[in-house]
Amino acid sequence: MGGAAPAGRPRPYRRRHTPQPRSPELAEQQPDPLDDGRPADAIAVVARRPRTRILLAVAVGVLVADVVTKLLVVAGIAPGENVRVLGGLLYLTQLRNVGAAFSFAEGKTVLFSLIAVLVAVVIVRTARRLYSTGWAVALGLVLGGAVGNLMDRVFRAPGFLRGGVVDFLSVFAPDGRIWPVFNLADSAIVCGGILGALLALRGIEFDGSAGTDPMKADAA
Repeated sequence: MGGAAPAGRPRPYRRRHTPQPRSPELAEQQPDPLDDGRPADAIAVVARRPRTRILLAVAVGVLVADVVTKLLVVAGIAPGENVRVLGGLLYLTQLRNVGAAFSFAEGKTVLFSLIAVLVAVVIVRTARRLYSTGWAVALGLVLGGAVGNLMDRVFRAPGFLRGGVVDFLSVFAPDGRIWPVFNLADSAIVCGGILGALLALRGIEFDGSAGTDPMKADAA
């Protein structure tokens, strides 16, 4: 009944196919579908992406915070006024700095303006070969701080590249009696410099690789 084979009729013989192992010569001749002919190190480099976005995000964040705080200070605190906060650990004030960070080398405004432009150009050019997250953060802090103070020197009185940078943070005492008055851009530059120095001491390169330990190299 149905599809059953008639009694006494032999079933058709089906030959089973057993896959034969390939010889090493044939395996070498047939290309690997996952191999596109590039060396392994080249594939690894293609998979990695420069940390340009991290650098720019940090720089823009520092720049926005610096500009906003300076605008608030100029609008709400008179020059020479001191606002005591955090129980005297910090004083908010307003003064114009015509030198470098932390009121260093006053009177060299044009020189430091040109240095800030040079630093920004060098960092932007370096971003194309930057694969280290740590270096991206460090250079982003320096770039954002440099551009923040540069904007003051360009747009504030007394003139182009000679404008006074707005400083407003004084620690432990008013008017910078213990430590020079500074702003957020100064803090970002210093923090970025410290982070970069730590990365360099650890031998971390811009591409994220670990270079030769300077201490071991000197000992050798």
